[in-house]
Amino acid sequence: MWEYLEALVLGTIQGLTEFLPISSSAHLRIFPEMFGWGDPGAAFTAVIQIGTELAVLIYFRHDIWRIGSMWLRSLVKPEYRGHLDARMGWFIIIGSLPIVLLGVALKDVIEEDFRSLWIIGTTLIVLGVVLGIADRVSRNNKQIKQITLRDAVLMGLAQACALVPGVSRSGATISMGRFLGYEREAATRYAFLLAIPAVVGAGLFELKEIPHGDNTYGWGPTIVATAVSFVIGYAAIAWLLRYVSTKSYTPFVIYRIGLGALTLILVATGVLNA
Repeated sequence: MWEYLEALVLGTIQGLTEFLPISSSAHLRIFPEMFGWGDPGAAFTAVIQIGTELAVLIYFRHDIWRIGSMWLRSLVKPEYRGHLDARMGWFIIIGSLPIVLLGVALKDVIEEDFRSLWIIGTTLIVLGVVLGIADRVSRNNKQIKQITLRDAVLMGLAQACALVPGVSRSGATISMGRFLGYEREAATRYAFLLAIPAVVGAGLFELKEIPHGDNTYGWGPTIVATAVSFVIGYAAIAWLLRYVSTKSYTPFVIYRIGLGALTLILVATGVLNA
């Protein structure tokens, strides 16, 4: 029963942090260590993210259907290939390739070396500073309909950096989007759409690892955490899109730097095991 209570907490953490630019994978590594639960495992972390991505699929269902159907039509009818939605389909596919290829190539490193709290604390701080700079210097004059192949590739490369826990998939993509001049809402919306193939793919790929390896939780707690992350994540999407339409990312920058510094201090003093 205690494992299910832990799963409830971890699912809540995943749902609250997946879409905010503060790294859900970092939180799922840091807070269980603070609570004395140990590392829940890379597979558990990847699988419960399916819950939050299901929230994305439902929240953006109209956008996804429009993009997907137009992309499929463009494959057989050349007159549709210049349509924004058809191009967006290709941009999401191409932008997903870096994280997929690197994720497969670096699987063992990601699941072992990259989960060090020294690395996570450092990346929280560094990428927090990057997000703050990007948000401040952005021209803030481009909408999502102005996206180009170059921008899609650059944001895809930025997303791939999130293979290191602490970077934040949405945070990295949003930072690149802001550097490229996209409005906050546009950069955030595209970050959500771009994450779908990578997150769902990673979760399905890691399903077989749940009952084995170094994962703390079996199928029951994992399913509970996934369901909770879906419910909380759906609410978080709606809130964040409303928030960024009028406000900056500064609170998230401050939070990232504070959490990263606290993590490094706790590890350095022996309170947490790296």
